Amino acid sequence: MTTVLIIDDSSFQRTIIRKTLKNEGFVCIEANNGRVGLHLIEEERPDIIIVDLLMPDMDGTEFLTAIREKEIAIPVIVLTSDIQDATRENCIRLGASSFLNKPARADELIPAIRLLLHPGE
Repeated sequence: MTTVLIIDDSSFQRTIIRKTLKNEGFVCIEANNGRVGLHLIEEERPDIIIVDLLMPDMDGTEFLTAIREKEIAIPVIVLTSDIQDATRENCIRLGASSFLNKPARADELIPAIRLLLHPGE
């Protein structure tokens, strides 16, 4: 079964994403910031990560930097309300696999996850 780590400081956003993913058969684990997310990566070994950018303690950019430094090779989807091209480019440079805008839409999120998990299908 595919495990998705959802990292967002908004419990409301995590709930929306979790419900969407569970309806598609994914197992979800959640963190309210990047620091907790890093800890969960080591404990749970998720198959894919969805991360917000603007969070307290450790934001999404810091999280991307940390997993890059630790050489963690798990696909990351950045899900944010920041739609600036510079932000997108920075996230991709830091190793994000995909970049989607909030609010999370099932018709965008599910195909993005499936593409990262099964490229070429």
